[in-house]
Amino acid sequence: MAVSRREFLKLGGSVGMALALAGALEQESVQAEATTSDQFGVLIDISRCIGCRTCELACKQANHLPPDSQPAGQAKLGARTFTYVDKRQITQDDGKPITRFVKRQCMHCIDPACASVCPVGALQKSDIGAVIYHDDRCIGCRYCMTACPFDVPRYEWESSAPLIRKCQFCFGRLEQGQPTACSAACPSGAIKFGKRSELLAEAAARIKENPEKYVDYIYGKDEVGGTSVLYLSNVPFEELGFRMDLPKEPLPQRTHAVMSKLPSLVLGLAVVLGAGTVLSGRTTNGNGQVDEESLQGGWRK
Repeated sequence: MAVSRREFLKLGGSVGMALALAGALEQESVQAEATTSDQFGVLIDISRCIGCRTCELACKQANHLPPDSQPAGQAKLGARTFTYVDKRQITQDDGKPITRFVKRQCMHCIDPACASVCPVGALQKSDIGAVIYHDDRCIGCRYCMTACPFDVPRYEWESSAPLIRKCQFCFGRLEQGQPTACSAACPSGAIKFGKRSELLAEAAARIKENPEKYVDYIYGKDEVGGTSVLYLSNVPFEELGFRMDLPKEPLPQRTHAVMSKLPSLVLGLAVVLGAGTVLSGRTTNGNGQVDEESLQGGWRK
């Protein structure tokens, strides 16, 4: 299989970057230097979500993604789907069923495990809150997929030059002083954009003012060291599919002991694996077949 100039340059850049970053893995955290109070976030109030999926459409338009081919209510995260509304049926104490809608996307951890394990710095926590993916650095090792506690990063299994895809938190919009596309489009006020510290204060105030309505818990405040995406709910989070078993400390504190001891040989192996992906045009999963569930291809800038 012929290697294009773009692929050759990408491989060369990956090799150089891996060598340059061999010593950089000594860092104890990939958390941005800015304090979390300076970072942006979104507060998602599940009690206010009406399941209209306007946020999905806004995300598609903002990121130039094609429409979903999946039926309404059956969408999942993928290379062409950075966010979706998860429809949940819950049985109340009185036996009556109720429906709740949960917007799912990258949680944009304050101290992201995905960035911590990436050997070439393809994932980075910005000082304004977004966890950004740099496709020009990625070698396709997929360590980020294994490290993410929320199972967010998706891989372009069907692409001849596969990359990782995920929500970028509308980083370009944030740099221009604009809110995320999903929060700007939400008609019910279920998604609120702002400084994370202010969103936490508002979430606490809503719980205090309506104790009979809300679960006394802000999801994302402390999970894995905190996330830029926060949730309020009027039903138990565990009934909505949220992980309640996550530690409070940042996951990179656990991975640092291993990552800081990685020899250059391992980084070199990662580059070789990435090269193999480009040279062979591999588009299959671990079973040797195309992964249909996760990804339907990808988009390019």
